[in-house]
Amino acid sequence: MQVEERLMRYITVKTPCDENVECVPTTKCQFDLAEILVRELKELGIEDARLDAHCFVYGTLKATEGYENRKKIGFIAHMDTVSEFCEGEITPVRIENYDGEDVKLKECGRVISTEDFPHLKEWKGRTLITSDGRTILGVDDKAGIAEIMEMLRIIIEEEIPHGQISVAFTPDEECGAGAAYFDFDAFDAEVAYTLDGDGEGEIQYQNFNACEAKFTVEGKSVHPGSAKNVMINAVLLAAEINQMLPKNETPRYTEGYEGFYHLLTIHGDESHAVMEYIVRDHDETSFRARKETLRHIEKSMNEIWGEGTVSLELKDEYKNMECIVKDHFYLIENAKKACELAGAMPVICPIRGGTDGCKLSFKGLPCPNLGTGGHGYHGPLEHVSVEGMEKAVQIIVELVKIFAEK
Repeated sequence: MQVEERLMRYITVKTPCDENVECVPTTKCQFDLAEILVRELKELGIEDARLDAHCFVYGTLKATEGYENRKKIGFIAHMDTVSEFCEGEITPVRIENYDGEDVKLKECGRVISTEDFPHLKEWKGRTLITSDGRTILGVDDKAGIAEIMEMLRIIIEEEIPHGQISVAFTPDEECGAGAAYFDFDAFDAEVAYTLDGDGEGEIQYQNFNACEAKFTVEGKSVHPGSAKNVMINAVLLAAEINQMLPKNETPRYTEGYEGFYHLLTIHGDESHAVMEYIVRDHDETSFRARKETLRHIEKSMNEIWGEGTVSLELKDEYKNMECIVKDHFYLIENAKKACELAGAMPVICPIRGGTDGCKLSFKGLPCPNLGTGGHGYHGPLEHVSVEGMEKAVQIIVELVKIFAEK
């Protein structure tokens, strides 16, 4: 079974998480894929492949005789997808000898355009896989799963010498719960890589510092005919709060290492309104400044409209793992060398989000992130090339060889 065939099998198993559920896994359907993976791991010869009560899959490929003293390396990918665009059955579309032009998803009129995704021009001649446009494709992160499984097959069948290789497939990464029940003893690795990035050759060890922010506005509702100097319209104040933030510091206008404020929802009426944001920045000092900006807005609005009119809640989510990985920078150097040996250009770039690897790094398992070849995550424009996935497999095979040398 090759990497493309694996991906096609995995993406048709729907595994949306549910951020409104507190238990792990948040959805039972994630067990459907987990059970398939355990079975396939055992078929590959991973005798200790197992599934725990929280829907984590673990497996260990024992070191080649004589290589037991090599560093134990792990590979991790997540089984869940976002819940959006998951209403119907997922139908993958395979485009051979792709022409490098806009891809029209015939079922719904959506278009994967070369303007939005410039890398498509460079993919001319490749085999492209998309959804039919009605649902997500699920390459985030089933491409990573397929690549790890294919790496294991190659290592085993070609009898490539290696140290111990641990693999884990996790639930609920998309709603931030995936690392909460990770069993480090069961995983039994000293260092690891997540395969959860975009283009093949990407190497990421710098993620956002992240928090959630919620403004609650308490208005004063009276009849509009007698509202002069009395009414306090909560939704108007909510709109005013948003206008007090820098208008160009939103996801649409930022890239690379630039942070942002992202308004997720705003709802309410004249008497009560709620605004929910996520706040992101790679730089710790800038991140603290963003939170201070929000606190200043809360203070200023209450000075104008009365104490208690506006309240702010801040909840930290995760931190930039760079401060952990920098003490294990050989992980990045090894990944760069693996890319070069596989014929891929290594690209060091920041994660404009977070990964399981971020939280695992702060729990003692240094865990940078590698690209899978996929793009357009979290929506019906997701796509991946077979050649990109094959290159991602080559990279992690080379990575295993590098770790076996030392």
